[in-house]
Amino acid sequence: MRTTLTILATVSVVLSTAARVGAQEDVSAPDGVDAAAEGVWPVDPESVPRPVLQAMQASGPLVIDGVLDETDWKSAPVATGFVQTIPDLGYPATENTEVRILYDDRTLYIGAMLYDREPEGIVARRMEQDFLSLDEDIFGFSLDTFLDRRNAYYFMINANSAVRDGQAYDNSRTSNVEWEGIMEVKSSVHEEGWSVEIAIPFSTLRFDPTRGEQDWGINFLRRVRRKGEDSYWAPIARRTRLHKMDEAGTLVGVPPQAGGRNITVKPFALGANVSGQEAPASELGRSGDGGIDVKWGVTPRLTADLSWRTDFSQVEADQEQVNLTRFSLFFPEKREFFVENSGTYQFGDLAERNYRLGASPRDFTLFHSRRIGLDGGVPVPIVAGARVTGRAAGMEVGLLNMQTEETSGLAPENFSVTRLRRTLLGVLDVGGIFINRQATSGPEDYNRSWGVDANLRVGPSLKFHSYLAQTHERGLTGDNRAARVSVAWRDAFWNTSALFRTIGDSFRPGVGFVRRTAVRNYYATVGVHPRSGYEGINEISPYIEVERFTDLNGTLETEAISGAVVVAFLDGGRLTLQGSDRFELLTRDFNLSGGVVPAGSYDFREGSIRYAASAARTVSGQVRLSGGEYFQGDRRSVGGSLVLRPNAHFAIDLGVDHNVVDLTGESFTVDVLSGRVDYLYSTKFVVGAWVQFNEATDEMITNLRLNFIHSPLSDLFLVYSERRLTDASLVVDRRFTVKLTKLLAF
Repeated sequence: MRTTLTILATVSVVLSTAARVGAQEDVSAPDGVDAAAEGVWPVDPESVPRPVLQAMQASGPLVIDGVLDETDWKSAPVATGFVQTIPDLGYPATENTEVRILYDDRTLYIGAMLYDREPEGIVARRMEQDFLSLDEDIFGFSLDTFLDRRNAYYFMINANSAVRDGQAYDNSRTSNVEWEGIMEVKSSVHEEGWSVEIAIPFSTLRFDPTRGEQDWGINFLRRVRRKGEDSYWAPIARRTRLHKMDEAGTLVGVPPQAGGRNITVKPFALGANVSGQEAPASELGRSGDGGIDVKWGVTPRLTADLSWRTDFSQVEADQEQVNLTRFSLFFPEKREFFVENSGTYQFGDLAERNYRLGASPRDFTLFHSRRIGLDGGVPVPIVAGARVTGRAAGMEVGLLNMQTEETSGLAPENFSVTRLRRTLLGVLDVGGIFINRQATSGPEDYNRSWGVDANLRVGPSLKFHSYLAQTHERGLTGDNRAARVSVAWRDAFWNTSALFRTIGDSFRPGVGFVRRTAVRNYYATVGVHPRSGYEGINEISPYIEVERFTDLNGTLETEAISGAVVVAFLDGGRLTLQGSDRFELLTRDFNLSGGVVPAGSYDFREGSIRYAASAARTVSGQVRLSGGEYFQGDRRSVGGSLVLRPNAHFAIDLGVDHNVVDLTGESFTVDVLSGRVDYLYSTKFVVGAWVQFNEATDEMITNLRLNFIHSPLSDLFLVYSERRLTDASLVVDRRFTVKLTKLLAF
């Protein structure tokens, strides 16, 4: 092994060994635990019995003010006895938490009292919807309303009454934070700690109304940020999340519910003014529009979404990225219609928390909804669309159909997707997908994709993933297939996986994304993540990974041997040291924004260091330093961000990515700069400004936004966006948009 990897490997072994020894020696109970009870601790989170909580009927509707002073709260059964996941796995939480659940004819109420002996230390710096919860004090809970131990709603609330909610699928394998439900939340900080009251209408949740008194899966989470402590009511392992429902507790006594009609209607009205040298001619000038989205609960487990004149005007600008590779960049989906229930349609290289799998959706996904209604980032008008998601006949079902209008560059097109998946014996998922993209006028142009996948879980640690996919397009010949098989193991100490993929030279997913074709890909990694024995450090995780790409004839094109050490601090900070040896074979010249890499073979080394400070601080951010050899020259990169949050209402975020590339005397820079300011008057009124500069394209991108949530899931947007060439002060595209939505529930 070369010098860089040798040093990293040595450091990794020393640190992980010391951490493991330190962890074995730390057998005392944490502060606040009765010494007489130390012999009971620690417990094994995955083997202790799952707890049960009784829901109780309220005498009448409750006032949601964040204070649990109603008589009903005092008499309700209590969920307490939380157990730590981090830092002291299996030990009791250092601060007491009490949770109670009430209900009336229409509403489920959840009340939590989060005692804290140092209430002045409670961290609550965010107020925005779907805030980043890792760096806040939070109370969280998950609800498995069908008690299938597979799917769940989850909610996280901080002391500012901000909410992060979402849906989780396939026993926490994938999740979707874009789901939003109608609910009322209020938090209150006081001398005993803080408390929160939540009122969720039963109409917000999907469940089976034909059942009598119901039992639901449930779990609760308490995070105390200043201590780096997470504790759960139903104890779980460190690698597990709140919405892993096969390890959750049970809520009993939920009353029979009629379920309602489960219909919501969301009309919108839109006004816009568009200008700019490259704006589509059909959009120039002032315009007005309107449309409507309808959501209908066809059955308790099957939901239909209908959309007429679908509008995506509230889409935030994409984050500019530096691309120093010869492959396309992946941009995530942000549009509301597509992100909701998006987990149903996932097919390809999926990412799983805590597992290094060698490939992710940024490498290949057969269905990437950004290919619908967007052409190179420019909106394509959508006439109408329909989607059905949920479960029927024992299967997970996803059906989608969208029709777009004709533009100057594209014929009108129809997009159809069918996705089916079934779970067998609780451990094996098998499924298939079919995707069709077809012009609806002119020549019969089409692109069709199909695939089958299977995923097997053996016990809590071992997972197998596989897929086979194929594409078809008029006039295209060659190898049109993609396939993968991989295995991964993650337990309390080891993290290891291996993968093989093959992607043909004619594999063209017309409604998907693939980063690299005509390759065979081999990947393997071995790493450990012992509990740290060092004060202030949660985990030290060294690992080594090897990746190879060959062409379809077996000729080596890329090889990377990397080693890294990741140090996770209890305060939320994270330090990463990484080094790699690379080989690249270029069969043709590789054009960069400021130079050219000639065809040929290259062997080079590079290293990096990155530190991300905890965002729980008033001033936080991250810094990245990397560099080394780069093809026939060298590269040096400095990047990072500086975030200032003096209070929960105001935030400034400055970012820089500076790259200097020297290709044998031909030196150039590639920079991306950004600045963002957000003002949050409350959880329902947000004003923000985001400016980005991309030196590679010589563009300045500006996005100004005001969002007022005037009633549940109903918004007023004022959005100004501009893309400008800085060298000529030329406006490429400028848009001012006003949009009003209103949700009506029946």
